[in-house]
Amino acid sequence: MPDKYTMDTSVPNAGRIYDYVLGGSHNFEADRQAAEYMMTLVPSTRKWVRMLRMFMYTSIQQLSQEGFDQFLDFASGLPTVDHIHQTLPESKVVYTDNDPAIVNYALEIIGDNDRVRYVEADIRDVESISTSPLVRELFGDDRKVAIGFNAVSNFLTHQELQHILQELYAWAAPGSKLYATFETKDPEKMTPSMQQFVDMFEQVGSPYYFLTLDECKSLVKPWEADEKGFQPLATWLGIADQMTEADSEGVGLQFYGVHLVK
Repeated sequence: MPDKYTMDTSVPNAGRIYDYVLGGSHNFEADRQAAEYMMTLVPSTRKWVRMLRMFMYTSIQQLSQEGFDQFLDFASGLPTVDHIHQTLPESKVVYTDNDPAIVNYALEIIGDNDRVRYVEADIRDVESISTSPLVRELFGDDRKVAIGFNAVSNFLTHQELQHILQELYAWAAPGSKLYATFETKDPEKMTPSMQQFVDMFEQVGSPYYFLTLDECKSLVKPWEADEKGFQPLATWLGIADQMTEADSEGVGLQFYGVHLVK
């Protein structure tokens, strides 16, 4: 019987694909081939992925300056390429992922850092994460936290997304913040390349979903957007001049970033 922590390097993994696109080294040939194929279908992929990481980096820096020193990060993948614990070494960080091999590999990367924990759980079972002994061990009874919900909404149905955000709102203490990104497109538009992109994820067991901006604003309730509101990532990051019409891929593709407040 195979060890559940055995990593099948012949099968692409979303976390390792993400690492490769970011320029990391924790990936294998299957991941690199899948990533390159994705970028032939959706050429703006590399730009979007880098902006997603920039959003995380900028968000945690801002939240740290606001006084947050506890971070709960969802669907973390491999904690590489300047992830939270490397950027804010004095903070306490809980990472999560549902892939046992990824978690095991991540624990090797983290090493003996006593300010970091990694919970193996599916984001859809958010209650098992919020009640995890590892979360309690690191955070104690303090539930005023900064929650990372970055580059994950596209793998959740509308119902799953709403449930997770409502449960996190109920669990977190007043004053907590959640930094999130949402992938949107025009629901009336689809191209053959984008359909192939979506189909590729379906084939590996990770169905891919898009939202509209109005759906984003509705599904996050009762969280409230801060004064910046929902903004295109490039606008949020101050690099709107670097975007082109081609980056919308003919379907009105857009990523929005927001800081939500309880």
